[in-house]
Amino acid sequence: MSASVPDDKIKLYKSGVTKFTRQDYTAALDDLRRAVEIDPDFGDAHQAIAHVCEKLERFDDALDAAKKAVACNPEDALSYTTLSICFQRKGMIPEAEAAMAQAAQLHPQD
Repeated sequence: MSASVPDDKIKLYKSGVTKFTRQDYTAALDDLRRAVEIDPDFGDAHQAIAHVCEKLERFDDALDAAKKAVACNPEDALSYTTLSICFQRKGMIPEAEAAMAQAAQLHPQD
């Protein structure tokens, strides 16, 4: 019995994250991109792609992926934090501050 498509995207995501932690960024990116090919609205995979691209110093790709993560998960503070990091890496400080403010609004401190 073959795995279902949702299982495949999760397996690819987990594999990509594992490869990221091992600093095998190119292989991680391959797995994560395959996960979003299966599900283009897989926000966590887009967010992980942003982090991988940031490590590879592919800042335009990182920013694009972070924007997709926010579009997929508009109520997720971590997506906005990732977006802020990507804006910072591109020197877009006002945009970075706005994204961080959105993250803080979604996840206020107690």
